[in-house]
Amino acid sequence: MNFFTFTKLGRTLLLTAVLVVGSACWLGCGGNDNPTNNNGNSNNGGNNNSNNSGGGSAAIGKWMKQNLNVETADSWCYNNDPANCAIYGRLYTWEAAKKACQSVGKRLPTRAEWEALVTAVGNKAGKKLKATSGWDLDGNGTNDYGFSALPGGSRVSSGGFILEGVHGNWWTATEYSDKYAYKRVMSSYSDYASEFYDNDKREGYSVRCVAD
Repeated sequence: MNFFTFTKLGRTLLLTAVLVVGSACWLGCGGNDNPTNNNGNSNNGGNNNSNNSGGGSAAIGKWMKQNLNVETADSWCYNNDPANCAIYGRLYTWEAAKKACQSVGKRLPTRAEWEALVTAVGNKAGKKLKATSGWDLDGNGTNDYGFSALPGGSRVSSGGFILEGVHGNWWTATEYSDKYAYKRVMSSYSDYASEFYDNDKREGYSVRCVAD
């Protein structure tokens, strides 16, 4: 597996190389702080290019800069409104999330990879990973690494949509049981990126893929 490393030295991200893959945009490759997913074009993966960044104290896989926006079965725009896909990407069930990442030649990150990201970012990782606008309740972040996390909410297993503007939820590839899988959550009222384990695989959450 290829990894990139980055470090905070005087709160500066050291970028050393850029690898462009197709039409995708990955963490650290620049662009808008609060990007949209190709104006709702759900067939390009959300402009998800990739890059390698070197130096530092922690190794992290190559992460998408934006939430995945590839239309598949068992995926939805928040409130079934295509305009929300343009902002937040799509919400996927756990099985759909794995397949959607594979469809763009990538994979869903594991629980351990999310932990590596959060550990490398350091204290108050949620605040550092959240976009500088788009979060309700004065919950915006500092977006120190260009991750531009946005509060896309979720789709519950019964079919409703909740917490857009307040919560961002991201699947991991790691199962907790036959019915549940791990996720990471950032919220307007917290500076942290918390882990939860008892998440129904039928629920719809945002996705960031990683490259090998």
